[in-house]
Amino acid sequence: MRKFFQDIKTDMKFKTAGPGQKLAEPPRERAPKEKPKAATPKSRQGPTDEAQRAAAAALARLEQKPKPWLPSSQDAIKSQVKKELMAEAAASERQLSTGHKGPVSAVEEETAGLSVSGVYFICPLTGATVRKDQKEAHIKEAILLHFSRDPVAASIMEIHTFNRDREKVKIGVETIAKYLDNIHLHPEEEKYRKIKLQNKVFQERINCLEGTHEFLQAIGFEKEMLPVPGQETTEEYYMLKEEVLTKLEDLKDYKEQLLSCEPVKAQLDRQLCVFKPSPQAAQFELPQDFYNLTAEELKREQRLRTEAVEKASMLRTKAMREREEQREMRKYNYTLLRVRFPDGYILQGTFYAREPVSVLYRFVREALRDDWMPFELLAPGGVKLTEENLAFNECGLVPSALLIFAWDAAVMADVKASGEEQKGSPLKPELLSAVQILS
Repeated sequence: MRKFFQDIKTDMKFKTAGPGQKLAEPPRERAPKEKPKAATPKSRQGPTDEAQRAAAAALARLEQKPKPWLPSSQDAIKSQVKKELMAEAAASERQLSTGHKGPVSAVEEETAGLSVSGVYFICPLTGATVRKDQKEAHIKEAILLHFSRDPVAASIMEIHTFNRDREKVKIGVETIAKYLDNIHLHPEEEKYRKIKLQNKVFQERINCLEGTHEFLQAIGFEKEMLPVPGQETTEEYYMLKEEVLTKLEDLKDYKEQLLSCEPVKAQLDRQLCVFKPSPQAAQFELPQDFYNLTAEELKREQRLRTEAVEKASMLRTKAMREREEQREMRKYNYTLLRVRFPDGYILQGTFYAREPVSVLYRFVREALRDDWMPFELLAPGGVKLTEENLAFNECGLVPSALLIFAWDAAVMADVKASGEEQKGSPLKPELLSAVQILS
């Protein structure tokens, strides 16, 4: 491992330079010179001194950690760790450059005028907030990076997260668990300590799953070519190392982790915002992320909607109307909800279209200064949201809606009678300190 970090230091020595300095290449990997092209773009500057120091600090932190045993896929892990170090340096450089005005990015142009820039998620492994279209790649990279710290846990997460077919995962992990049970019960019998890779059960249940090989290697199996009885040929096996037999309780613990693990799922970022009073509160411009449709499908839906208006005079049965409502509900994965308070301030959050109304009540309550006081939420049209188990799409609150906040009338009457009428905004001061203007 130490040699691996020395390689990274050597790479950084040749691949980083201060502002205005030319990038040097490692002498042993010098690329052949190419003929100059007609128009050569300006070369990018390397990370700044501050960025290099950030990378060096990250490297030092990793060197201070205990050196765990690594599985055989070390090249992939080295690449990911190296990428993590360089990402820290790049992030530091971007932070230092904050405040310098530059050209408007394509993303900023695309999201200009939208009520929210997109749908975002929080990675449970890194705590980073990423866009919807970057979520899967970020989680995968985070799990791969985790190999350098805990290869067993990382491989288990890989099995449960990277494989979509839950039934295949269930069968695969139960088969591996059976292998480990046999070893734990019969440690003295060699036949239970080896797994034939060309075995039909292994091929159909284990080999087809991503992460299973990494798990077996992480817990102490290694590949060996063993002779076939009665033949002059050999076949490939996984053979458990002898030293693992002294730590059978660890195998039992690994089996329990494998069976109990759940897929790593990113949490939807509510993107909580508070806006000043605005007459535009009921106007929404949503990004493509909110729709469960492609751009072409959206155009077709608009055309069909126009045709439906023309046919509005036609009689429709109740069944026809219900089918249309079901189709309408499936169009959206997310909804953007705003709640207007008595003082005009607006609370905004992003939700799954199929989440229950109770989630919105909890979201609002957590934003209140007096979170113990009962309140009501009124949907468009003044309808009280009393069925908290109903989903937003079942209440007509997708893909966006403006709701009205109201204190419970009976409680407010008692408050007024006691002369302790609430003053100021019901929202928490820390939320009001970050209030925005609704454009």
